[in-house]
Amino acid sequence: MAKLYFYYASMNAGKSTTLLQADFNYRERGMTTMLFTAAIDDRFAAGTITSRIGLEANAIPFEGKTDIAAIVAERHAHEKIACVLVDEAQFLTSAQVDQLAHLADVVGIPVLAYGLRTDFQGQLFPGSARLLALADSLIELKSVCECGRKATMNLRVDEQGRAVVEGAQTEIGGNDRYVALCRRHFVAARQAARQGAGE
Repeated sequence: MAKLYFYYASMNAGKSTTLLQADFNYRERGMTTMLFTAAIDDRFAAGTITSRIGLEANAIPFEGKTDIAAIVAERHAHEKIACVLVDEAQFLTSAQVDQLAHLADVVGIPVLAYGLRTDFQGQLFPGSARLLALADSLIELKSVCECGRKATMNLRVDEQGRAVVEGAQTEIGGNDRYVALCRRHFVAARQAARQGAGE
């Protein structure tokens, strides 16, 4: 029976690398996959999943109104799809996560979604919240804090490397804008930033 999987982690845990490896494993066995990534993520080429270690693959970009289930079902009618892989899954809408569950439950295609669990304030992204609620399997990918502990939080930083404590939930960036930290160092960095701002 097909399942919906949610692979979640902080920044720099190798989510895209793991996705691309899973995709390679299917294709190496002659199976067809479909890859999706958030259109909002414009750090690299549009419609491309790119890992920090240099791997990349073409993907279908999705926005909030994209009907992922319909796109997959149309192709699946002509060519058997063995797996659907979604990068930047935190940017999915709740309705799109429901579509992914439908693909697994009704169409019978396994779906592997990869993304962040929380934003720079420690709050769940809507797509991640729905995936945590619906996914058959939740798999945490590990990243490491500067202290050596497991990094579970994403600290947004400014150009000088200081913690940013306010702003929009979504701001695209890589190592220049985010640092993966354990909860202890995440909280300490945010408290120091507030004290420095005189809050």
